Parts: sequence; C-alpha cells; structure tokens
Amino acid sequence: MRFVPGLAAARRYQPAWLRDDLAAGLVITALLVPQGMAYAELAGLPAVTGIYATMLPLLAYAVFGPSRILVLGPDSAVAPVVAATVIPIAGADPDARMAVAALLAIIVGALCLAGGLAKLGFVTDLLSKPVRIGYLAGITIVVVVDQAPKLLGIELEAEGLLQEAAALLASLGETSGLTAAIGIGTILVLVILKRLVPRVPGALVVVVAGIVLVSMFGLEDQVATVGVVPPGLPQFAVPALDVAEAGNLFVAALAIALVAFADTSVLSRSYATRLGDRVDSNQELFALGAANVAAGLFQGFPISSSSSRTPAAEAAGARTQLTGVVAAIVIAIVLLFATGILAPLPDATLAAIVMVAVAGLVDVPAFRRLADVNRADLGLAIAALLGVALVGVIPGIGIAVGLSAIALLWRAWHPHTAVLGRVDGLKGYHDRERHPEGRQIPGLVLLRFDAPLFFANADRFREAVLDAVDEAEPPVRVVVVAAEPITDVDSTAEDMLSDLIGQLERKGIGLSFAELKGPVKDKVVRYGLAARLAKPEFPPTIGSAVHEYLEEHQVPWTDWEDEDDAR
Repeated sequence: MRFVPGLAAARRYQPAWLRDDLAAGLVITALLVPQGMAYAELAGLPAVTGIYATMLPLLAYAVFGPSRILVLGPDSAVAPVVAATVIPIAGADPDARMAVAALLAIIVGALCLAGGLAKLGFVTDLLSKPVRIGYLAGITIVVVVDQAPKLLGIELEAEGLLQEAAALLASLGETSGLTAAIGIGTILVLVILKRLVPRVPGALVVVVAGIVLVSMFGLEDQVATVGVVPPGLPQFAVPALDVAEAGNLFVAALAIALVAFADTSVLSRSYATRLGDRVDSNQELFALGAANVAAGLFQGFPISSSSSRTPAAEAAGARTQLTGVVAAIVIAIVLLFATGILAPLPDATLAAIVMVAVAGLVDVPAFRRLADVNRADLGLAIAALLGVALVGVIPGIGIAVGLSAIALLWRAWHPHTAVLGRVDGLKGYHDRERHPEGRQIPGLVLLRFDAPLFFANADRFREAVLDAVDEAEPPVRVVVVAAEPITDVDSTAEDMLSDLIGQLERKGIGLSFAELKGPVKDKVVRYGLAARLAKPEFPPTIGSAVHEYLEEHQVPWTDWEDEDDAR
C-alpha cells in the first residue's frame, strides 16, 4: 500500500465524508476548467489541452498521492517553461505543439517516478527559499508581458522579455478598445471578488460573464475567442521522440520536475502540518510523476500542484482524495456534452485569469523581510528574478539552482570560527568575540570551527588554527578543536591536517579534537591521523580535554565553579 495511498484511504473511507467530498469536487471543477484552459494558452497550446491535463492527473494523484486534499493540474509556474520549450521545437503547428508537450510531460513524469523510487525527495533543497521567491517573481514578469497583448487585443512578433516589452509599448496605439475593456474589466472583477467574497469562484464568474457577453451581443467577429473546443475525451497516444530534440527536452523536463516538485512538496507539507497528517516526500515525488505520465499519455502537458485550487478544496470541505475523482468525472462530462458553451469565451478573459493568478506569485512581504534581515539572500532573490526575466525561463531555473549551490558552498567555505574562553558565571566555553571577558587557560587554545572540513575550507581551517596560536599568549602547548560542528573530513582536509600536525609539532604544539562525532572519528582513525594527535583517544567533551590538559601540564588555574564549590 505504500505506493498506492489512495487505495488505503478507500479502505478507511467513512460514508459521512461523501457529502463533503462531492461538494468540494464540484467547487474545484468550477476553478479547474477555466484555469486549465488559461494555462494551456499560456503554454502555447490549444485551450482544450488544459482540460485534458487536468482530468487524468486528478485520477492519478487520487491513487498515488499521499496528501488527502492536494489538487494537481496546469500551473502558472510551469506553463511558461512548457511554452519556452515547445514553441521553438514545434513552431506554429498546434498538433505538433501538443505532441511535444505531451512527450515533455511523459519525460517529466518518468524523472519524478525514478526520483521517487530512488528516494530523491530531498532534491527540492537545491532551490533555497530566496531563490524560489526570485524565480517566481521573474516568472510573473515574463507571464505578464507575454499575456498583455492578448489582454489588449494586440498582435506582436517579438522574442525575449525586453524585445516583447519594447514592442508592446510601441504598439499600444493598436489596442482594441473592446478587447481591452473585457480584459481589464475581468481583472477588476477578479480582484474585487477575491477581496470581498473570496469563497466565490472568481474564475468561473468571469468565464460565464465573458461567454454571455460575447454570445448576447454577437462579438465573435470583434474579439478573439477560444473557438470550437473538440468534444470527447482525450485519446491515449504515445508521442514519438525526436532524437535530435531529446537533449533539449530532457533539460527542460529536469527543470520542470525540479520546480513542480518544489512547489508540490512545500504545499503538501504545509497542508499535512495543518491537518495533522504526515506525507512522504518520496511518495509525493512518485505521485507527481504518475500524474505527469497520465497527462502526457492523454494529450496533456506537464502539471504541478495548485496553491489556489488546493485552498479552495479545503475551504469547500474536502476530506479525501475522492474530491479529485469527483472533479475528474465532472470534467469528463463537460468534455462529452458541454464543450460548445466554451467557444465564445474571449481570449482576453483567459489572459486576465492568468495575470491575476501569477500576480499572487510575487511575495512582496518576503522581499521586504529579506531586505531587513538578510541582504545576501535578497541579492540571491534578485539575481534569480533577473535571470528568469532576462535570460529566459529555462536558463533562469539553471541560474536559480546554481545560485543556491553557490550560496551553500559559500557558507561552508566561510564558516564561523571562534576562539573559546571561560566566562565567570556561565556554564561551558564561549566565543571570546562575543564575550571578551572570557578567560583563556594558559598554554591552551580552544577553537571551534562551525562547518564540515572539506576541500573548499581546509586552508581556512589551517589559517584559523595558526592565527589563534599566534594571537595567544606564549607558550602555547596544545590546540583543542571543539569539533561537534564538524560533520565530515574529506581527503583534502586529511592532507591539510597531516601538514598542520607536523607544522604545530615543529613549534612544540599538540593538536587535539574534542566532541568529535563517531563517524567522523572513524574517518580520522582510518586516515592514520589519530596516532599523531596530542590526545589520540579523543576527549568526549571540551571540559574533559581541559581537565586532562591541566593535569598533564600542571598549569595553575582556578575555575569559577571550583571557587563556588569551595565556598
């Protein structure tokens, strides 16, 4: 049952939950259909593919998903990546675009399935929070500039954010007044409904209003509309792989999988905490893979979780995965019997839905907080934003991941080091930079290094030890490293330690490690370094290392705790 949580949930299902799940399924259907169509157009695909990419993933996640209420479907953070991948490969042919997008979804799904089976759920840590904040803000800028022509009824042919923005500004005189009125009016309605009556499905309201407006006044020839939506369920098909484009598709699929799982994992964990549940990140990755494969095999495109539809499901009273099954069934009914009513839907309405949705991706309070508390992280966020906006969505994701890795390496490369002293009235040994009144034991240097020892910071460790020796009052007899923060010692660090021990020995100084963790201690022993240390048995605490030093060297020292005991 570990890989099919939905079946386990079905065995525990209580009839009292059915009413809530049915109601919630109907509510989220009202959101899923218009948003799915909008995100399909954002991805450069026919609107109906958004419905296809909604229905099958709901069923797949209901079987394989660990979260009781998470809703998957087309997403505003993923659709631009799909467009950036599909359009250059398939050109303007809608059928070719659908085939490439479906194949992309299958590759994304395969990567996620493999990652789930290999227990790679931790990979989302590659995108730090500041980088994700910047990435999503960059996506918003790209999407707004991309959708603005549809919102205003302007036809543009330009590539790249700056070129598109310049062309848009130059073409504002060609704006269709009627189209702009529909688009801007739709945005106003969505914003007002969200603020005043957030429980009302705004997307459904504006879609119905747009269809009624165009149909009632016969505006089909004056504004661009969705047009005829093919009736019937999506067909099973395995798209052919063009070997020449395999590399580009794989890179894009890897980027989509990383972003989609990062969003899905964060959302899933957040709701699990609120509901008192536990979710397995590896199973979440597996379920996301199954949902994407299902989308790709039935004429859909890559999907992710939804931070707008999941709260709607919760607010509507969703209890279990049955909510998604109900929504999928209702969507199937729409595809079979009601696609004709979608034909008059204005493109400007869908553009407005997308623009309002992506506006929520910009976390302004988070930017302000980073500006107040951590300027370095703010720089990462801004760099990720500019990378996505100026270089492109897919390269921007690579920049975002690279920035996260560089930030991690930088912090490990420049760890905090502290010379420790004994502060009267405080237990333990403390950083003398923060406690300059801390006393040092004559001839003994206590040094804490707050990072694993590896190739990037090995020389920094050596310099920290030698600087501490030079700054201490001579003669220094022993350096004890408070090694609890040291979680690893690699082979580069081994060579450095070997040289450092010899360098200190020539000065008559011994080196010792206290509080060293067992696995790290085993490595130091295997490297053959333990026998060369001043204390090859590794003192378990700093206090015991100090006590052994005082006894061995007969150093006069009166500790404040000894004075208290004497009194």
